[in-house]
Amino acid sequence: MSTNKTLRKPREIIDRKELVTRLDEMATSGLSPQEMRKRLLAELKDTYRRGHEVVRQRCLEGRVNGALTVSENCYLMDQLVVTLYDFVTTHVYAPGVRTKGEKISLLAVGGYGRGELSPYSDIDLLFLLPYKSTPYSEQVVEYMLYILWDLGLKVGHSTRSIDECIRLSRTDITIRTALLEARWLWGDRKLADEFKQRYRAEVIAGSGLAFVEAKLAERDARHDRLGDSRYLLEPNVKEDKGGLRDLHTLFWIAKYLYNIQDVRELVDLGLLTHQTAQLFIKAQTFLWSVRCLLHYLTNRGEDRLTFDMQKEIATRLGYTDHAGAASVERFMKHYFLIAKDVGDLTRIFCAVLEEHNKRKPRLRLRRPKQVEGCFLVDGDRLNLKPEMTFEQDPLRILRLFRLAQTMELDIHPNTLRQVHENLHLVTTLRSNPEANSLFLDILCDSRDAEGTLRHLNEAGVFGRFLPDFGKVVAQMQYDMYHVYTTDEHTIRAIGTMHRIEQGTLADELPLSTSVMPTVQSRRALYVAVMLHDIAKGRGGDHSELGAKVAQKLCPRLGLTPEETETVAWLVLHHLDMSRNAFKRDIDDPQTIADFSKLVQSPERLKLLLLLTCADIRAVGPQVWNGWKAALLRELYYRTIDALSGNLSAEARDVRVSRKKDALRASLSGWSDAQIERHLALGYPSYWLMFDTSTHQQHARMIRRAEDRHETLTIDMTPQPTSGVLDVTVLCPDHPGLFARITGAISLLGCSIVDAKIITLTNGMALDSFSILDPKGELPTSHDKQRRLSETIEQVLTGKRNVSKELVGKSGTLPQRAKVFTVPPRVIVDNSMSKTHTVIEVNGRDRPGFLYDVTRTLTNLGLQIGSAHISTYGERVVDVFYVKDIFGMKIDHQSKLKHVREQLMITLEQEEHGPAKRKVG
Repeated sequence: MSTNKTLRKPREIIDRKELVTRLDEMATSGLSPQEMRKRLLAELKDTYRRGHEVVRQRCLEGRVNGALTVSENCYLMDQLVVTLYDFVTTHVYAPGVRTKGEKISLLAVGGYGRGELSPYSDIDLLFLLPYKSTPYSEQVVEYMLYILWDLGLKVGHSTRSIDECIRLSRTDITIRTALLEARWLWGDRKLADEFKQRYRAEVIAGSGLAFVEAKLAERDARHDRLGDSRYLLEPNVKEDKGGLRDLHTLFWIAKYLYNIQDVRELVDLGLLTHQTAQLFIKAQTFLWSVRCLLHYLTNRGEDRLTFDMQKEIATRLGYTDHAGAASVERFMKHYFLIAKDVGDLTRIFCAVLEEHNKRKPRLRLRRPKQVEGCFLVDGDRLNLKPEMTFEQDPLRILRLFRLAQTMELDIHPNTLRQVHENLHLVTTLRSNPEANSLFLDILCDSRDAEGTLRHLNEAGVFGRFLPDFGKVVAQMQYDMYHVYTTDEHTIRAIGTMHRIEQGTLADELPLSTSVMPTVQSRRALYVAVMLHDIAKGRGGDHSELGAKVAQKLCPRLGLTPEETETVAWLVLHHLDMSRNAFKRDIDDPQTIADFSKLVQSPERLKLLLLLTCADIRAVGPQVWNGWKAALLRELYYRTIDALSGNLSAEARDVRVSRKKDALRASLSGWSDAQIERHLALGYPSYWLMFDTSTHQQHARMIRRAEDRHETLTIDMTPQPTSGVLDVTVLCPDHPGLFARITGAISLLGCSIVDAKIITLTNGMALDSFSILDPKGELPTSHDKQRRLSETIEQVLTGKRNVSKELVGKSGTLPQRAKVFTVPPRVIVDNSMSKTHTVIEVNGRDRPGFLYDVTRTLTNLGLQIGSAHISTYGERVVDVFYVKDIFGMKIDHQSKLKHVREQLMITLEQEEHGPAKRKVG
């Protein structure tokens, strides 16, 4: 399958003639067997090391060509193995007179047999025997294998007779595939030829279609196991969808059916066009280049293209920064387009192979059903009638996909090939009202829009029909937060919206499920989901740019002016609901007032909720959680109340009185004096910050602590719905308390997502934290809860030093995340709250990040009223509502400037541990 066998100066890689001369001289110098083996190993090690380094340097320092690199590695290994075989059979176990049963043929199998060998791939060898193993063959095989292993090579091997190979090939598809690629290296040539003849006559003959079905099923199972997407942002170059293994599968099938050695032979057979064969070679060479660079740069058989490797490989392959796109983003876009090409090749191959290998039934019992005049339904597949073409009527391309959707049919590979060959016709449909109507029907259908849109995208139609969407096809988002390319994320978001509408996500998204049937602008909603990220990668605010795209595109699709306005508004504000829910204090009336002013109507609020949930859930499998759902749900309900005029406009003291009355009525068993004494502990802000059930919990906690004369009380309440653990700490207030608690929580690797800080009138602090842990075990693990409580207690009593313990503590991000830079940023805003100054801090996630920031705020003499923490991959966004030491907002410009400067100093410190400053 290797497409370039022309080696560059092969003797620079290995000079076998010279090596053999040295080994022959050594073998005849009278050395003991032990010394001879030692010298042999040293010679081969040195030869392999030098040859490996020559190929490596050619790859890393020259123009990278994966096809050459795998061929040169294969050549190096061939020469070593052949030389070793000759030495063993000549000098270690002298030939003498050998019987027919003692003959050995040495064959390369698997990828090595194909003649392609990546730098750290396995070397698969078959020691082929005429009959069963003999003492002589066992000695030769054992000696060779131990030498190869001692060279540090990963050697897979088998010793089998021809009969055994045939028998196992018939029953095991993996063995059959490996032996399909058997290539004679050395030894008895006639034995190898006999095996190949018998393999083709006794294994392959009559089993072609069964082999094709088995390999395609194997491929589908692999895709399912690895995520079934060719658009994962850290793809496995070999195994993932659109990778080398998919090309291998196509080649195995072609070789099995047509006994080819090179894919270009299919052109001579009239099975593929020259263009298709070149597409195969181009994709294969590119993927080989990436894989070889991965192996060399990591010094191991690494096939996952991780973020830290992407940047380096982009540079090695010559990609440079362009306006609006970094070199690594351009490289990865090319990678995903190649992966898409592999998908196109699969469809083309399947169509060709089916056409040339279909069984002709003796009697056709049911004729294909004709549909819409130009299509045929044959079994469960939709096909274009033989006499029809897309050139006659380009609209048939969209009709094909729409019909497949409504009839729930697959499209025949041959028809998909015709679509691929006529993609240029799609551009003529952009201004066609019927074509736009068909596309909108596909998008908004209550059936499987996600699957149909993905087929449209993989066939290349989606991006041709909507050029703005074509710009985000295969576009990566270079961070640890996003999992998929922009186009794949968008299609998944549409699929999520469909499942919300169908009710299949009712347990996970109950509010969205109940809201969906009540929306009046369903078409606008689906179009907004499709367009919400349409302007990513254009160098500006993608929400603003996307809204402009929507205003231009929606009329073309047939939307009314009202729908167009709604879509543009949703695209412009698609991030605002999550920003308000996750970054602002929902308990602050101004947050609700500002958000209500933005959405203006219950209908827009519903649409924005649905778009937000679908968007977040489609980012990746671990991004959506119960806590985010709870925050969005609470924001929705409070905003609905505000829009409906149900929010109390009563004076603050009246609302406080109502809260106190509600708690007073619920405290059964308390005397009037006890109740009044407790009610006097809270400042007005405390009563407005929590609901009655939380006030009840606090009341019981405070009374228990007083009865037991405890100076430190820790209460834990699991919240199964939101997936967090609520932790409340009651103790004497003092500067730096909040920072120390956050540090204690960080020591256990847990994350704070929300916090409220209260000081009671008696000088006690009542601090509340909502906590997540990476594995999601905290709400149900009593052991983890106990350890968390003990850690907080030990830190607050001085038994443990947070600063020392956090230094050097490893974070939750993988090592490869170091490649991402997160510019530190501090935003101070006095307009977002009437009572507090709001400080937003952006920085790179690391252990002790929140501890350092809160300690800095404490050192600045600021009181933290609440904190809202969000993490987006490697980026942390912490928002604090603060007051000065007098309980007022920070208004003085010099003080605001000083706060920014000190926080920036904290953010710019070394990422590997908290600041080593004393708390002032």
